[in-house]
Amino acid sequence: MTMAGTTTAKARRRQDKDPQYDVLYDRELEDLPPELRWREWMLRVEAVIFASAEPVTRETLARVVGKDCSIDLLIDDLQEELRDRPYELVSVAGGWQHRTRVRFADTIRASTAPTRGGAAALSEFEAMVLMAVGYFQPVTRGELSKIFGKEVSRDVIAALRGAGFISSGPRSPTPGAPYTYVTTKHFLSVFELETLRDLPDIEALEDAGLLSWREMVVEVPEVPSTDLDEDDLVD
Repeated sequence: MTMAGTTTAKARRRQDKDPQYDVLYDRELEDLPPELRWREWMLRVEAVIFASAEPVTRETLARVVGKDCSIDLLIDDLQEELRDRPYELVSVAGGWQHRTRVRFADTIRASTAPTRGGAAALSEFEAMVLMAVGYFQPVTRGELSKIFGKEVSRDVIAALRGAGFISSGPRSPTPGAPYTYVTTKHFLSVFELETLRDLPDIEALEDAGLLSWREMVVEVPEVPSTDLDEDDLVD
């Protein structure tokens, strides 16, 4: 952890331990008229989302607005306000995040300006392994190797872990109790998914000719339900 990160973490711990911090921070803004109070809450919510490197949850946003404030209505107003801007507020990974609108992607690439929060570049095989984890999780490295008919190396797993796309899941009940792997909230964020339920249906992709999964793997196990919430993910 960097010195700046250490300082921030210490400050946050002091705030959590100091009951006076909540008292000093005015969430309710009762001295403001309703219109100005709502506007200030909108600005606070946008500031937090803009500053965060990850999608911001409802619980986090609730810390900076009044207890009776509707986060959903605030977000609706912010999204309307940004309607004509090149960026928007999107709901991903159980929270909200600023995203550049898709139609400006070519413009941003043409500018060659450095961007923040970009996804790590994956090889074609790494991307395929990540897709397999997404659909068949929790899954072991050995099971992934059986799916592809060749070894999925520890280096491939390390690359996906290093990029923040997967993490260790529960131990498998199979002999040796190897670790399984599951996708993370970062995976949801990068692929603009609210939950794993939003993964495209694998059979629909094949029917549309967008994926020839059975041509690329030796044996496709039965696809388990992807009805996992973000609480089921291992960070």
